[in-house]
This record gives sequence, structure tokens and C-alpha cells, in this order.
Amino acid sequence: MPNLTLYTTTAFLILDSDGQRVLAKYYRPKGSPYGDTKGLTTLKEQKSFEKGLWEKTKKAGSDIILYEGHLAVYKHATDLIFYIIGNAEENELMLSLALNSFYDALTVLLRNQVERRAVLENYDLGMLCLDETIDDGVIVETDSTTIASRVSRPRADATDIVINEQTIMNAYQTVKEKMQQRIQQL
Repeated sequence: MPNLTLYTTTAFLILDSDGQRVLAKYYRPKGSPYGDTKGLTTLKEQKSFEKGLWEKTKKAGSDIILYEGHLAVYKHATDLIFYIIGNAEENELMLSLALNSFYDALTVLLRNQVERRAVLENYDLGMLCLDETIDDGVIVETDSTTIASRVSRPRADATDIVINEQTIMNAYQTVKEKMQQRIQQL
């Protein structure tokens, strides 16, 4: 029977080259038909799953694996491995598209420095990027430029505010007029 649900993702993980968790988000929505799947509910189960998955995928080679009844699509970066985990019957092309769009958006946001240090320093951007890609187990966006534009911070440029002698004089004149009005009211 084909999968006719929007809930496609069980977890999203970023592990470093030693298998340590950098970012992890597990999804267990109440309305999901996979809500009562085996394992991955406690921290101990999650860490055990992550360790075993890392052992199987630490060497670059393929980009998809079936591990403990879960479909894992992964991508190696400099010193990180990105994983998106779904149910065994899930569409691996959709999971791969979501993973690649997240990775591309994060690459844009981190200015092509997708490494452990940069991800940890910009953890908030990584989580916002993830939330724009996957919401409660549902893949909501697969366009990396859209994801990056929704997450990116507006830059505060000092060139936007020009302070010169004329603006200071205008401010002084305005304050002077307001003070005179207040004094006249008394």
C-alpha cells in the first residue's frame, strides 16, 4: 500500500566526524500514522541509534541506508554528516531533496563554511533553517533560496544612517523648539 501521508520525516541529525551530536531533532507528531514506531523516544535510544548509524555511514560512499527499520539519507560535509531519517516505506527521493535543500540553504547562510565550528556558532540559524524545511515531520519547503531568505538576518549597515553636521543641527533645532513649547505651556 502506498504511503499517503504528509509525515515523512522521523528525525534530522547532524553528527560530527567523531559521531557526536551537533544538532538533532526527532519528530513524533500525534496525527502521524508512524507515531507509535519502535524506539527513538528516549535519549538513550536516540544516542544508541545515532552511534550505530554513524558507525555504518562514517566512511563516504553511498548516500542512503536502511538501518534498524529506518530509511536514512545522508550527506558528508567537511567534518559533519547530515542525516534525514524516515520510515522504511518513505520516498527516498523526497528525503534526499529535503536534505540537499537544507544543506544548500545552510551553505548560503554560513557563507560556504559548513563545518562543525560554524554550525555551532550559528546554531540558531541552523535550527531556523531546519524549521523552515521540516515542520513537525512534514517537509514544507524544498527550495534552498526560499529557506535561506526566510532565515537570513537583515544586515545593519552603518552606511544607512548618515550622521553629519547638518543632521546634528536639525536634531538640536528640533529639541530646542520642543523645549520652548514646553516652557511656554507652563
